[in-house]
Amino acid sequence: MSYVYLAVAIVAEVFATSALKSSMGFTRLWPSLMVVAGYGLAFYMLSLVLRSLPVGVAYAIWAGLGIVLVTMVGVVVYGERPDLPAILGMAMIVGGVLIIQLWSTVSPH
Repeated sequence: MSYVYLAVAIVAEVFATSALKSSMGFTRLWPSLMVVAGYGLAFYMLSLVLRSLPVGVAYAIWAGLGIVLVTMVGVVVYGERPDLPAILGMAMIVGGVLIIQLWSTVSPH
């Protein structure tokens, strides 16, 4: 169940971060409320994840997938285009998460 909670936490964080751009520095009500609700849900779900997963592993997965998903939202919703160094950097982050998941003894398999 921890990975389901983690997936919900990641999706909520991506939702909140995407709404953060639309909030225009918290000057727009609805996007600002979406930010607060999204981060609230994300951190609550992350707190449930931390009952059974090590904090380093959970945070690595959270951050790695969050970076990639927020970048994808930026491309689709905001028309942002990452350059080659950004794409390579994100690939390395995802690679690091995979290494932790597949071979680390810290990560429950």
